[in-house]
Amino acid sequence: MASLERRPDDMVRITTPELANAFIDEQIKLIKEQVGDKKVLLALSGGVDSSVVAALLIKAIGQNLVCVHVNHGLLRKGEPEQVIEVFRNQMNANLIYVDATDRFLDKLAGVDDPETKRMIIGGEFIQVFAEEARKLDGIEFLAQGTIWPDILESENGIKAHHNAGGLPEDMNFELVEPVRILFKDEVRVVGDALGLPHGMVYRQPFPGPGLGVRCPGAITRDRLEAVRESDAILREEFAKNGLEGKVWQYFTVVPEFRSTGIKDGKRAFEWCCIVRAVNTTDVMTATVADLPYDLMCHITERITHEVPGINRVLYDFTPKPTGTVEFE
Repeated sequence: MASLERRPDDMVRITTPELANAFIDEQIKLIKEQVGDKKVLLALSGGVDSSVVAALLIKAIGQNLVCVHVNHGLLRKGEPEQVIEVFRNQMNANLIYVDATDRFLDKLAGVDDPETKRMIIGGEFIQVFAEEARKLDGIEFLAQGTIWPDILESENGIKAHHNAGGLPEDMNFELVEPVRILFKDEVRVVGDALGLPHGMVYRQPFPGPGLGVRCPGAITRDRLEAVRESDAILREEFAKNGLEGKVWQYFTVVPEFRSTGIKDGKRAFEWCCIVRAVNTTDVMTATVADLPYDLMCHITERITHEVPGINRVLYDFTPKPTGTVEFE
């Protein structure tokens, strides 16, 4: 492995540029030793973890890193375009873009169990990478943005994690996981030291299964679009009101049940939208953000009037534990 299997008990928390640079230097050396002149395939979602891994690998092996950005149809509004702009246009990454929206959504049709959904999405991701790898020469490694909380939660049986699983038996990829012993706050410090755009390093974390875990029940395209559009409104309002970067993670959830409401003087039997906003440092525990009442009223007004199919907005007051950060 290009990194330790487990986080040492006495490891100093990475909080400064000096500690981050020492970690980067060590990882670049380990990556070069592990990979040599071979090619590495990376799942580049554009999230904090995979972006930091990409920057580390670009620094270590340059064009021998093949980044594959898979649009599985479960990304946030505008994300595929942002990934292409930052990595292909600004960082000169060796980037392959794959639009697999129909492939993923067809496989997820009728599936309502969250663990099964995660496994389908994770498994399909691996298959897409395998297919891309077979088109290329010299791919022997698969890089992943696994971090320490992923490992701990998978081991404790709290949830399956697509990053903490294995590859299909017919694939001989060796894993490269340079940030697997880091907590999320440490990954951000490392990203800063690597010179990644501030907005990317301090963007909200986003689960591998994407909006698939924010669309509880069997995913339908119309409800998925309601999640995507309501999430875009929430992010826009948080940015406008100075909450971006102050609240650790915030998103919307649209469950599959409907309730009666009134729109344009008529009965509207539609979904509710749940807003979740939490603060945490290590993702092992989380507290609920105290949002201004007037802002919540404004967000409710916008979502119920601008997003088709939604007639109510609810706020989730549950900390972790007893809830998880995500809502699934």
